[in-house]
Amino acid sequence: MSNETVTYSLEAILTRIEGKIDKIDERLTKVEIGVATLTEKVESIDNRLISVEVTQKNQVWTLIILLGSAIFTAGWKVFFPVISDLSNPQHNYS
Repeated sequence: MSNETVTYSLEAILTRIEGKIDKIDERLTKVEIGVATLTEKVESIDNRLISVEVTQKNQVWTLIILLGSAIFTAGWKVFFPVISDLSNPQHNYS
């Protein structure tokens, strides 16, 4: 292997370095824009998730109220059948 001396001008070396720095700066700008876009999308998904949680909570409470009403009505008819039968005029009590 021979020791060859290669000489470049300082201006040429600095120009190449500046070009590489400019390319890195452009890529960094694109990455920053991408991160901002992703942050916005995550915030949007978070807001939608909060909306779904609230809706789901309301649906659960509605279901609990409906089931409670159905159980109460069934219990009323089982434990108080005479009152229900009195409202039926076709029933013969003799």
